[in-house]
Amino acid sequence: MKIGIPNEIKPQESRVAATPSGVQQLVTDGHTVLVKAEAGIESGFTDEEYQKAGARITDTNKELFETAEMIVKVKEPLESEYSLFKPGQIVFSYFHFAASQKLTRAMQNSGALCVAYETLERPDGSLPLLIPMSEIAGRMAPQCGATSLERHRGGRGVLLGGVPGVRPARVSILGGGISGTHAALIAAGMGAEVTILDINLAQLRHLSEFMPKNVTTLHSNAHTIHESCIESDLVIGSVLIHGAETPKLISRELLRDMPDGSVFVDISVDQGGIAETTRPTTHQDPTYVEENVIHYAVANIPGAVGRTSTFALTNATISYVRKLAAPGMKALESPEFSSAININDGEILYPTLKEQFGS
Repeated sequence: MKIGIPNEIKPQESRVAATPSGVQQLVTDGHTVLVKAEAGIESGFTDEEYQKAGARITDTNKELFETAEMIVKVKEPLESEYSLFKPGQIVFSYFHFAASQKLTRAMQNSGALCVAYETLERPDGSLPLLIPMSEIAGRMAPQCGATSLERHRGGRGVLLGGVPGVRPARVSILGGGISGTHAALIAAGMGAEVTILDINLAQLRHLSEFMPKNVTTLHSNAHTIHESCIESDLVIGSVLIHGAETPKLISRELLRDMPDGSVFVDISVDQGGIAETTRPTTHQDPTYVEENVIHYAVANIPGAVGRTSTFALTNATISYVRKLAAPGMKALESPEFSSAININDGEILYPTLKEQFGS
């Protein structure tokens, strides 16, 4: 199979879909791998490294898309890329369709087979291709929030870990999944007073068994969310509904009750975000203020640490890329990929997406 790895054009996106070692595995399997010139530069990988791995370097994404039978990407296609896809082409990427009807309709019109990293689900309900980026986003969220709390950035001027004789910052994390767990560990490690809220009591029990003493678990409901947020210096949104738009847990009215200069980091922005006021931002211009609360809503947080993220992503995705590209592979008939196939030949197949946008 001819497999294409384009450069990512989303602003400040430094990841690439495969490392040179990942490409080498595909070439060893007998595939032709096309890599856009300088696609890996921001992750620290040169064209020469990809060539040594057996890849063919293409000058333009247009040439790559025209030739490749399967496109392996990191982020969802942007509007300037919509016309590049073709019927029958496999596109393997993070899509987050629920956050964009425009993207959903564009990929329907392309006729491509859209296989989404974020909805590929194991029998145990885990999301193996979302986990590594959720881990990174979770680990980065407290440090992004800590920086935003600095006074010269508009924040309250609160140090996350405090100092002897001064109380540390209070951090509330809405959602105790992968990203929320990692956010809590980092925030706690920085010395903050951390509260994790989740509706899953079994998960809260699990978290309470290994979290540091400065982490409290709390059942999530309208009352506890409100009380936690208004007492917090930093609120982190890390809620995920598989393949669906994120519920709005933070209203504008709630924001008005939060301390002026407090910070809200919304990891869930890819799926629409957990606040009524959430809108996507970029690493270049990451924050904005609503109701005197600083919002950090970068839609590709792991893109800031492209080298680490690319290694972590390739570690998780490469085995699935190899399976999709294997001779005789029929993704539509494979139980392993059934949850990941969102759109095929103009038809929405993922249940929650079909419920949201129709077929």
